Amino acid sequence: MAKKQKFPHLLGSKWTAAQKTWGWRHFQVINRKNEDKWVFAEMMSSCDSQVRFWINAKQLKDRNLWTPGWTPLKNLE
Repeated sequence: MAKKQKFPHLLGSKWTAAQKTWGWRHFQVINRKNEDKWVFAEMMSSCDSQVRFWINAKQLKDRNLWTPGWTPLKNLE
């Protein structure tokens, strides 16, 4: 039996950062990387494709840092 994949729907998912990150709040996962027991997500800003960074996918579960989907900015204030 194959091992269950961690974060199976990570690729292509959309996220809103609780605080501005690299000047932006709305991001999409464009790549994933498995390293041993860790899963990493490459995040890209939805407004600036030049803004990209890697994050431990486990951090996306912290609702104090990230919210799934794109939350309108007026709802963040």
